[in-house]
Amino acid sequence: MTKLCRKKRWAALALAVVSCGLFAPAQAEVTIAGTRVVYPAQQREVAVKLNNVGARPALVQVWVDDGDPKQSPDTSKAPFLVSPPVVRIEPGKGQALRLVYGPTAAGAQAPDGRESVYWLNVLEIPPSMDPAEADQNHLQVAFRTRIKVFLRPQGLAGDPEAAARGLRWRVVRSDAGGWALECANPGAFHVSFGRVALSAGGREYRFDNAGMLAPGASLRLDLAELSAAPAAGAAVAYSIINDYGGRTELQGQTAE
Repeated sequence: MTKLCRKKRWAALALAVVSCGLFAPAQAEVTIAGTRVVYPAQQREVAVKLNNVGARPALVQVWVDDGDPKQSPDTSKAPFLVSPPVVRIEPGKGQALRLVYGPTAAGAQAPDGRESVYWLNVLEIPPSMDPAEADQNHLQVAFRTRIKVFLRPQGLAGDPEAAARGLRWRVVRSDAGGWALECANPGAFHVSFGRVALSAGGREYRFDNAGMLAPGASLRLDLAELSAAPAAGAAVAYSIINDYGGRTELQGQTAE
């Protein structure tokens, strides 16, 4: 196999890895200022800052999807426009993006009465290879970073922290016949967990990847090692990720 063929093969492999969603954000040179975007629905636009922390110019493509990571800029169904959609950022410099909410060609609209979540995609495209290195083997990888965009209609009851404090906890039978910690979210805001811990029977059952709970939804965390359901009032300690990306520690208890 010639060097040129090997180079093409590695490039194809790198792009295949990217298309499967296996990215390495820690190696990306373009970073997003913040870990989430909160978009008040009545606001005309929201700015998102990108920074090139690398030593080379970076070319990035930006779009919003509705939760499906396979959506491309051409197939996205999210009701957002991003300007500029493609931009070159010089090393050590930044670029402000304009995120604008509005109906798309498909007519997608966020539901009223509750917060919706979308995802901002920032794809860092590999630079062109230096001609002097054209006959060498290189692995070029396009890095993609995705962060949540919370679309928040005006006039929602309460606020995100109140929604997190209002979660309802109980221990229930799991589908497998054991026990599970169930959490229900009656509020209008998404709740993103940092950790969840149930204290029962003199021990702690901890979950570090509880994920995110949508408005009106519920989730179950498996308590495989729990032999009997604790009495109502068992302590639940949990942390949630707030609008600024920080963590807020909260306390709850199980109900009947």
